Amino acid sequence: MKSIIIASTSTIHGSGYLEYLLETLKIHFKSTDTILFIPYARPGGISHDEYTKVAAKAFKTIGKTLKGIHEFDNAEAAIKNATGIFVGGGNTFVLVSQLYKNKVLLALQNAVTNGTPYLGTSAGSNICGLTMNTTNDMPIVYPPSFKTLSFVPFNINPHYIDPIAGSTHMGETRATRIKEFHAYNSQPVIGLREGSWIEVEDQQITLKGTLDARIFEYNKAPYEIGTETDLGFLK
Repeated sequence: MKSIIIASTSTIHGSGYLEYLLETLKIHFKSTDTILFIPYARPGGISHDEYTKVAAKAFKTIGKTLKGIHEFDNAEAAIKNATGIFVGGGNTFVLVSQLYKNKVLLALQNAVTNGTPYLGTSAGSNICGLTMNTTNDMPIVYPPSFKTLSFVPFNINPHYIDPIAGSTHMGETRATRIKEFHAYNSQPVIGLREGSWIEVEDQQITLKGTLDARIFEYNKAPYEIGTETDLGFLK
């Protein structure tokens, strides 16, 4: 039975790393005291060790031990033996490239599908969708494929930002970018605002957090859904 948290971000304004999610994570990872961390996305280019230290500090506050996948000789075996998995945010292109390079994408998909509790934030959430094509990140490396884990039957746009009325910014909005995506792709996209997350429990997919989400469907006008909405209709 799948047990997944797909969070827009690790840090919301005025809060520490994962602080807004910690009570939820106590329950989510209740069956394990040790979590495997995948730091491949490397936000700001920090090292795997530095990133693991940041994440480990947060999990220590809820009595959990974190160990980076880079600390294991065999990454695939580490995933197969993991009793909880966290994939952190950063650059999605880097993350996906490393998952393919280390030949662990399929192992990750199998482990979570078979019940290993999973947490993703930002880039780690992007990869839960059908593809990574709705990421906000710069393509600084080129992964072998844009196909990802397909834990949910749609794509995700973390850190979704609404157009700001009166803004003098002349670049494309997130809504415009997603419209461009739908010129070539038909799967739905959920714009996940900061502090919101998607909870997957077996076949049940639910929006969580305090904010609404923006739904983009092919050949339809975008619309809002409220927290606690069942997302099973997005297929």
